[in-house]
Amino acid sequence: MATLTQCAPEILQAQSVVEVVLALGSNYQAEKYLPIARESLAALGEIRLSTAFQNPDFTATLEQPKPDYTNQCVYLALNTPMSLQRLQQTFKALEGDCNRRRQTEPKQVRRVTMDIDILMIKMAGKENSLSKYSTFKSISDWIVMADRYPFKAHEEAGVEELILTKL
Repeated sequence: MATLTQCAPEILQAQSVVEVVLALGSNYQAEKYLPIARESLAALGEIRLSTAFQNPDFTATLEQPKPDYTNQCVYLALNTPMSLQRLQQTFKALEGDCNRRRQTEPKQVRRVTMDIDILMIKMAGKENSLSKYSTFKSISDWIVMADRYPFKAHEEAGVEELILTKL
């Protein structure tokens, strides 16, 4: 995966995206909020799910224990291409639909009902003047969001399960 193109998301904001790999995470009522998120994502296109992992919060300490996260990667082939900026806004709205509240107290243990991060995207590619868009066929056509790389261990496992073994 280190050979894939990495790009800062702010550079790609206006680009039309056709496929995306997401990282979902929840450390509060994951059994309730993960299905809500998956259902909302399925309304946007075809989804495939990785295995869900239970992981300790890497910021936890003995002095300040924190709840474990349930993490899962999702491959989403969009029904309709949309800009990266619009996708980011859509996913923030989905987090809100799952009652996500961004806490401002620095010492407060965060209850994260749903966190949706974009790990990788495929942009729309022009085949010819008759085709509106087409998805790329090669793993090398994926663009990794530079702010998310290197991936956490569960993200790497999820991406490998969804993308690298399915091409």
